[in-house]
Amino acid sequence: MANNQKIRIAIAGVGNCASSLIQGIEYYKNQEITYGLMHKSIGGYAPSDIEVVGALDVDARKVGTELSEAIKSAPNCAAIFADVPQTGVRVVKGEVLDGVAPHMKDRFQVDEDQEPVNVVDYLKSVQPDFLMCYLPVGSEKAARFYADAAIAAGVGFINAIPVFICSTPEYDKKFAEAGLVCAGDDIKSQFGATFLNRLLVEHMIERGFSIDNLYQLNVGGNTDFENMIDESRLSSKRISKTSAVKTVFDNYELKAEPSLRIGPSDYVPHLNDTKVCYINVRGKQFGDVPFELELKLTVQDSPNSAGVMMDVIRMLKVAKDRGRTGTVQEISSYGFKHPAVNVTETEVTKRIEAFLH
Repeated sequence: MANNQKIRIAIAGVGNCASSLIQGIEYYKNQEITYGLMHKSIGGYAPSDIEVVGALDVDARKVGTELSEAIKSAPNCAAIFADVPQTGVRVVKGEVLDGVAPHMKDRFQVDEDQEPVNVVDYLKSVQPDFLMCYLPVGSEKAARFYADAAIAAGVGFINAIPVFICSTPEYDKKFAEAGLVCAGDDIKSQFGATFLNRLLVEHMIERGFSIDNLYQLNVGGNTDFENMIDESRLSSKRISKTSAVKTVFDNYELKAEPSLRIGPSDYVPHLNDTKVCYINVRGKQFGDVPFELELKLTVQDSPNSAGVMMDVIRMLKVAKDRGRTGTVQEISSYGFKHPAVNVTETEVTKRIEAFLH
């Protein structure tokens, strides 16, 4: 049954992931075949029911620009796969805080003469259901600032980046006490390195293989990877990606703890928004005979996360409609690498199907 309501979202950080999501909303409006989507309808909400009503960024090339143009502005390099008409939304300047890394100041053009808006007042004026945090990795202070602003404005929160907010008891309680929902942290791609790695580990162990060591290395050329050149901004990301895979091991009795190395490894500019993942797994099979798996996955990074986010937005609106408050754990486990409750992908599927029905 179709739902006549719109799901109103505001976006903090109009980068590549925001570009893919906004294009996807337009692309799937008139598609009979919904290839590329995991769920055509969630609680009666279609992708076209998502409406962007507000947008914040700090780059002078985007601030003041119509959102349909801002998503194509440098340094964005995501694939253009839909012609987005004018949205009626102009990007406003948000707070910089630690959102721009020192080594990225030449890549992001911040005009100090442009005054940032009062974020709480702005959110109250555009009245979104949810504020989406799409800030660069390592924006610890900025992410918490926007989470607090969402609470003050009476707005739900979706945290797409590896800053631990929705997965903490502190913010779960804050959002619950405010009567708001949230989901996070660190968006999981539709079929990306973390999802694939989790599936491999889960089914290898279930089929009786033991795993001695594993590495997952990712390279890419967008600003996300460039931003992570600074290891200090990468620590939460590495924790998030590692815990997502380690949790699968924790669900089984193992002879010994395997050696893991997981996380982004290099920035390769000419790759642009292409992400290349290398997974290597070594261990023992029947009779303690050694095996080795070597796997390579190449995807467009930003569209790969947009499909999951399109589900998360609609699921969180269903949770809001049902009167849920605080961190919605089923959605967080489904859509994010670092939820408070991290279970196997098989268990995630069971829990999200129970939530949807």
